[in-house]
Amino acid sequence: KCRTGPLDIVFVIDSSRSVRPFEFEIMRQFMMDIIGSLDVGPNATRIGVIQYSSQVQNIFSLKTFFTREDMEKAINSIIPLAQGTMTGLAIQYAMNVAFSTQEGARPLHKKIPRIAIIVTDGRPQDRVTEVATQARNAGIEIYAVGIQRADMNSLRAMASPPLEEHVFLVESFELIQQFAKQFQDKLCGLDMCMEQEHGCQHSCISTPVSFYCECNPGYRLNVDGKSCSPIDACADGRHGCQHVCVSTRGSYSCHCHMGYYLNQDRRSCSMIDYCSFGNHSCQHECVSIPHGHYCRCRSGFTLQPDAKSCRATDLCNGVDHGCEFKCVSTEGSYHCMCPEGQQLQADGKACSKCGSGHVDLVLVIDGSKSVRPQNFELVKQFVNRIVDLLEVSPHGTRVGLVQYSSRVRTEFPLNKYHSADEIKKAVMEVEYMEKGTMTGLALKHMVEHSFSELEGARPLSHNIPRIGLVFTDGRSQDDISEWARRAKESGIVMFAVGVGKAVEEELRAIASEPVEQHFSYSADFTTMTHLVENFRLNICPEEGKGVTEIRSPCECEALVQFQTNTVAILQSLTEKNILWARSLAQMTARLEDLEKQLAHKK
Repeated sequence: KCRTGPLDIVFVIDSSRSVRPFEFEIMRQFMMDIIGSLDVGPNATRIGVIQYSSQVQNIFSLKTFFTREDMEKAINSIIPLAQGTMTGLAIQYAMNVAFSTQEGARPLHKKIPRIAIIVTDGRPQDRVTEVATQARNAGIEIYAVGIQRADMNSLRAMASPPLEEHVFLVESFELIQQFAKQFQDKLCGLDMCMEQEHGCQHSCISTPVSFYCECNPGYRLNVDGKSCSPIDACADGRHGCQHVCVSTRGSYSCHCHMGYYLNQDRRSCSMIDYCSFGNHSCQHECVSIPHGHYCRCRSGFTLQPDAKSCRATDLCNGVDHGCEFKCVSTEGSYHCMCPEGQQLQADGKACSKCGSGHVDLVLVIDGSKSVRPQNFELVKQFVNRIVDLLEVSPHGTRVGLVQYSSRVRTEFPLNKYHSADEIKKAVMEVEYMEKGTMTGLALKHMVEHSFSELEGARPLSHNIPRIGLVFTDGRSQDDISEWARRAKESGIVMFAVGVGKAVEEELRAIASEPVEQHFSYSADFTTMTHLVENFRLNICPEEGKGVTEIRSPCECEALVQFQTNTVAILQSLTEKNILWARSLAQMTARLEDLEKQLAHKK
């Protein structure tokens, strides 16, 4: 057996139409005779086979089989291609594919010989010189075996030097099996590690013409190609240690910084929980740190000089509470309050917004030429003041904006923005259209598009109120009656806001019933801020009930008690007045008697 070292061998077999069936059988036996003499295995010699004619076919790769039995079975199943003779194409395939590491060839730095055995019976139909040179330069040793009609010049152009050791011409197919024994001697050679002083520190690996040194696991070969050094397994950065990697002869172990312990995965670290020892004496909370612990107080408390006990603080004076109206401190906390008649919002700080009754609101604003640019900016501010009243969110109130003049433009639909800040920013970026006043066309657009589910309106089955607010400063240039009627019939609550030359008749036609609550008018753009309050009282009905609304049973009992006491006081005063009147009448009668007596004496 050939045991001088591992090889990567690829047979390149000519199966063109000139090779007759019985001749191809002899080529099969030639391959099996050579394979039978080699030490085959994944760490010994690897074998691959390709056949070619006008095309190249991979029979099996260097990584496919590692026993002679499997290889012989695959070789016996080869069906010849029986076409042309494209030997150059076959060499190109062997270089680019068959001897690639993906197909099982060992990496070049391992210095395992790569040997191609080309067997052909004819002249190549393509060029072989250039591609054979490329293959040899890529580290492939080429043996060229020609049979009968093979062209000697082509064989010499393919083979590696020295040619006398790599070019063979066999007179007939019958002699190729006898040639196999001679070829085996070429492959095997001597055990070069035994023949000379190799100088390898760890292991010597013999090849047919030389040897190379290898190191034991955990070591790497030095640049002298003989001595070995321990591998620093931590150096490549792939160790996965969270804190510290410690290298030990090709292996490594993970360690943690002080105050941490190594987890079960032997790579990650967790901080030691010093608080769990139970001796911290913290009044409120204990916080572990890498080298110990410290005490922390709950929100609204201050840590005392002993670094353990806590005292409540007046958070309204010590923090930026953000309460819009009033901050009330409690032990360890605080809360915001609103004035009578206003509601505290979801943020727990702001007041006077619609805290309930979420709606889908579409504002339709007049962008005609008569508005003028400076007034249009006031209109946008007016819109944003309305937005400030609302709890805008995807599940709360949704807001859309439409501008109209001679045409209609959706500035943003109901499902575009999900916060008041986003809407207000978008409103201030709206550009003034500055043309005619087609209010009827705007109403049509609102009904057909703005309140569609496609643009974000929630289904009618959800019972979310739909509110349309139309803002205009003059008479419409088209008819508004039909689409104002359709808007209200479709369930939209319509508000009409007029300024300057707006026509009251049109505003009333747009507004929902009761009309007086759904339309507003201001003579001037600069004085229309009061319209915002009107809109708030109508869109937020819970804020329009006034101070007579009874908010709790306690307030109700106090009111009844006050009324009872007042009635009692009035009754007492009435009774005293009656007694005084009687006394006065008696005194008057006595005075009259005295006057009569005096008159008789005279």
